[in-house]
Amino acid sequence: MDQNLEVATLGGGCFWCLEAVYDELKGVTSVVSGYSGGHVVNPTYEEVCGKQTGHAEVVQVTFDPSVISYREILEIFFTIHDPTTLNRQGNDVGPQYRSAIFYHSPEQKAVAQGVMEAFAQARVWDNPIVTELAAFDTFYSAEDYHQKYFKRNPDQPYCAWVVGPKVAKFRKQYFGRLKKNLAVG
Repeated sequence: MDQNLEVATLGGGCFWCLEAVYDELKGVTSVVSGYSGGHVVNPTYEEVCGKQTGHAEVVQVTFDPSVISYREILEIFFTIHDPTTLNRQGNDVGPQYRSAIFYHSPEQKAVAQGVMEAFAQARVWDNPIVTELAAFDTFYSAEDYHQKYFKRNPDQPYCAWVVGPKVAKFRKQYFGRLKKNLAVG
């Protein structure tokens, strides 16, 4: 990996939603869907969905901090999912859908704590933030069919009804932050 790049590992419900959003941001060089925060080595999607592995569905976002900061990555994270629902995002229920930040350094931990405190003080939500903040341990890439899922399957019902509206809202809110080829479409 380029020494100038950083990695963020985030869980905010279904990884298809997060991947679709972060993939469109200027400064993001790659987004990989996968699993983190559990105790089973190299889990499968079916095992994670079985709720016994301890993993969250996450995305691993590689980004250029000279273009987009870790703070900005997290500010977007808190606007594209509900960090106040424990083990749930909408109709997706289970520990694999928890809100989680797996920090890669003490600096990332401090930034995450600051962003969480700022959102809590601003009282953006009626309920308290329940986002897990934990040291990064291991990331397992999800199966190939999960990668770029929304881009490849925009008409699949879950994508059309859940992912699509989240992406549309994100595009409106962060229009100026989109990669150039997306800003004209």
